[in-house]
Amino acid sequence: MLLRWITTALWALVLLLPHRALANPTLLYDPANDKVLYAEEIDRLWHPASVTKIMTAYLAFEAIKAGRFTLQSKIPYSKLAHKMPASKIGMAIGSEVSLDFALRAVIIKSANDISVAIAEAVGGSHDRFVAQMNATAKRLGMARTKFTNPNGLPSPEQVTTARDLARLARAIIRDFPEYANYWTLSSMRVGKRRLRSHNSLLRKFEGADGMKTGFICDSGYNIVATATRNGRQLVAVVLGERNGSSRGIRAASLLEHGFNTYDWKLYFQSSGIDAVPVSTEEATTTSLRRKVCGRRRRVRRKKPKKRPKKTVQKKKAAVSNATSSGN
Repeated sequence: MLLRWITTALWALVLLLPHRALANPTLLYDPANDKVLYAEEIDRLWHPASVTKIMTAYLAFEAIKAGRFTLQSKIPYSKLAHKMPASKIGMAIGSEVSLDFALRAVIIKSANDISVAIAEAVGGSHDRFVAQMNATAKRLGMARTKFTNPNGLPSPEQVTTARDLARLARAIIRDFPEYANYWTLSSMRVGKRRLRSHNSLLRKFEGADGMKTGFICDSGYNIVATATRNGRQLVAVVLGERNGSSRGIRAASLLEHGFNTYDWKLYFQSSGIDAVPVSTEEATTTSLRRKVCGRRRRVRRKKPKKRPKKTVQKKKAAVSNATSSGN
């Protein structure tokens, strides 16, 4: 018993220490009874990045439930999908993959191109699918969320909150338990390549069983993480960490703290997710671009001036010698 209290105290200390220069949105939540166990800045507008793909998967699952698709249905790979930047699978335009493969590629690899392929197949077009995303967000109570694409690539208008993402996680868990195995997958094979999930908790945290990470410069490192112990599943939402390691540590700290203190937290201070007061702060979106990625401005290179032939030869030899070892 003493060891358990010491462990709980240590996790609480990790959780509450002011180790971050910026208080980022954080939420610990029980989707079974809608109780919030920890909340910080949960209505602050934030760019979701690839956490967006939880909604993309949700709509794909809905299409299967409606009988419009099966997991074996073929999803065409379009020119628009091919144009998407990494992270991506990369395929020939006009080729096809099964919806099962597409879902694994989106959830595990976080493939931006396959997200677009799913959107075009399920929605009929990219823009129609985005409209479905926003309509579904409204239906699920995600009041401060707006989507402009199905993959989370940078877009000033694509925003969400920790509270809204918890509602989305609840919907996935409640409405599609038969597809829970997709969120637990930590890797997949594509030909000779082995692709691994960025969700480190799946490999390191006891009971971890989902869901999705995300990163763009404006958002920092995001995660919606779930874990189950002794039949109880908790959801942790962490937005805006400075790197993937701190994202995982923060989410693990929240979940461990939740499992260790659940009973007395629930008795003394927990509120329903809809009962937690909504922030009245101005609805501005936070960007971490400079803090996380720096300026990263492209520098235009000037054309080198012509030099005597001997000088050029000497410079080439020096460069060759300097770059001969591997990186």
